[in-house]
This record gives sequence, C-alpha cells and structure tokens, in this order.
Amino acid sequence: MSILEMKVPSPGESITEVEIATWLVQDGDYVEKDQPIAEVDSDKATLELPAEQSGIITLKAEEGEVVQVGQVVCLIDMDAAKPAGSAAPAEEKPKEEPKAEVKKEEPAPVKAEAPKTETYASQTPSPAAKKILDEKGISASQVTGSGRDGRITKDDAVTASVPAMGSAPAGGNRAQTTTKLSVLRRKIAARLVSVKNETAMLTTFNEVDMSEIFRIRKQYKEEFAAKHGIGLGFMSFFTKAVTRALKLYPDVNASIDGDFKINYDFADISIAVSGPKGLMVPVLRNAENMTLRGVESNIKDLAGKVRDGKITVDEMTGGTFTITNGGTFGSMMSTPIINPPQSAILGMHNIIQRPVAVDGQVVIRPMMYVALSYDHRIIDGKESVGFLVAVKEAIDNPVEFLMDGDERKALEL
Repeated sequence: MSILEMKVPSPGESITEVEIATWLVQDGDYVEKDQPIAEVDSDKATLELPAEQSGIITLKAEEGEVVQVGQVVCLIDMDAAKPAGSAAPAEEKPKEEPKAEVKKEEPAPVKAEAPKTETYASQTPSPAAKKILDEKGISASQVTGSGRDGRITKDDAVTASVPAMGSAPAGGNRAQTTTKLSVLRRKIAARLVSVKNETAMLTTFNEVDMSEIFRIRKQYKEEFAAKHGIGLGFMSFFTKAVTRALKLYPDVNASIDGDFKINYDFADISIAVSGPKGLMVPVLRNAENMTLRGVESNIKDLAGKVRDGKITVDEMTGGTFTITNGGTFGSMMSTPIINPPQSAILGMHNIIQRPVAVDGQVVIRPMMYVALSYDHRIIDGKESVGFLVAVKEAIDNPVEFLMDGDERKALEL
C-alpha cells in the first residue's frame, strides 16, 4: 500500500503555523491530484491546500486546529481505486401486504373553556390599586388583573414590581453565538492594536472637488471601456495623485526601523479590498510608472483574486503606502489606521453633493472628505498637510496635474 503523508507547506516567509479553516472533503473521500482539499488561514492570508496525489484521503487534523508548517494533516492512499461514477440501482421495494383496518377509538370530547370576556373593567385598577400603582410609577398595562373581568385589585398593585433596569422584556430573544476568530483576523487585530500603541499616529483632513473627474468619466467611460475592456474608476485618479504627492513629499513614503528611517524611491501602493475573509491589501508594484489604464487593470486583477480567495502572500506584502476607500460602504469621514510597517495611509470617503463657495458664488459640487493618518515620529505636520494638499490639487484639477493637459493621451484613446 502506497500512503502519501501530506504536510503543511510554508505559505510564506516567517509563517510557522496555520489554522485548518475548512476541510473541503470528508474523511474517506476519493480526491484527484491538485483538487483543493482544505482552506488554511495564516496570519497573512487564507490559502487553498491542493491534493498532492489522487487516492482515498484520511484526515489527521480537525477544523479550527492550529498546525505547524511541515506537520502531517492528512494521508492519501494512492493505491485505492477510484469509485465507479454511476450510482448503484435502487433496490425494488417489496410490495406491502394490505393491512387489516383497525378501528380507531374516538377520543372523548374535551369541553372547551369559554373565552374570557373583556369588559370596561379589564385592566382597570380599583381606586386603591391606582393609588399604589401611581406611587410605584407602574402603568396599569404592565399589570395583569386577577379580579372580576380582569380588574386590577389592591393585592395585584401591591405585588406588582418595576422591571430591573436593563432587563429584557418577557419573551425577547436572548440567544448568542460564540465563534472563534480566524488566525488572519486575530493577526489583524493584534497588528491594529500594536499600531495604536507603538506609533505616534495623527490624522489630518481635507476635502476634494470631484467635478472634473466626474466630467472625464462621463465623457470617456464608454470609449475607455470599449478599447481597454475595463471601467474607468476613481481609484486610478487617486493612485496617480498619491504617487505624484509622494515624489513631492518623500518622507510620507518611508518607514521606521528602530533608530533608522528608510526612504523608498518607488511607490508600491497597497489598495484595501474587501473580500470574503475580510479586508485584504494587495499591492500595486511601481505604481508611479503605471498609466491610468494600468492602474485600473491591475486593481481589477488583484481584486478578483481577493474575491476568489486566490491572492498570494507575496501579492500583499511590501507596500510603502496604503489607500483605503470607506466611501464604498457609505462612510463620510473616518481616521484610517496605518498599515505597518508603512508610515501613512490615505482614506477616501463617500461623495456628497454639497454647497461650496466658488469665486464668491455658492454652487453645488460633488465633494469628498479625505483623511491622511501618519506616523508623527518621522512625518511632520508640514509634510503631512502638504502631501494632502498635493492630492487635493491633483483631484480638483486632474487634466493639469495628472494628464499633462491631454485627456485622450492620458487615457490611451
């Protein structure tokens, strides 16, 4: 008998353990080579575990169990024959012999209780009961009367009590569910807490006018989609605005390592994407060299991998700056948390038609609040505010600052 021991492969550098999130097969199933048999959570991503050979599988770890990299999690009997694909014919059921009819005894009739008649006296307190209820601050509707026709008696009022503060009403649902956090979610939680505790995080705000970007998208979106096969979204404009601002303020594109500051000559932009397993941050490598079309194409590919659970650890590590868009969920303003070891993150929000003053006139414009959270240990207020102003001027006037005055050329039309 040829038995293959399947061990947990290393999902990435510095990862020593994973959690069996879900078995996609059952003990004793026949699996094909390369068939996904499990989903495993590391502290960076959720990955599929494919079968290394075909055969009958025997599971050696439970769902939710934390296992070490290199540990045996299942066995595959490679000599086992593949079960026949066709189902066995159903056995013909023997004909049932006719049963002799058994006369059932009729149950004795139950005398129905006469319904209680509600009168003007129902839930009405007697004068003495009303005085007691008023002193206690209890409404008559909260007391069940035991007197004739449901009248509330003095004894009912004396025994009535006010529900304790915070107590649930009678009959309310009090169920609760406890679910263990995945390795990934626990790691994210630990990282977020460490950022708050270990960095001097500060947030500055500004607002941008989306009028010109609205115009460009409306004018060119159909032609852009027809030529490139992708949509023209907001993220490409913000990514290019960020890479331009990072060149003007390089300390925002830096990280801190002990007593040293590391500056990067490239802009690897992490884009926060919501997926089935939570928020992921795939990275656009050298985004400063990408066109608007290139940014849209790469974001589409990476977002698809996140939604399909096929994003790799390498595709989510090494970013130098992060952009997150809470506006897709309706957020108007927030203070995003830095994605370590980066030193800054830009938060986008929803777009609202608001009155603003332009050239001394009040006009309605599509406005968005933007927020920059940064590590004050290496980024001063001058750099953070200047960076956000640079982003604002590029979004307010994208033709001049992002398109070199030529919209069609910038969109590769």
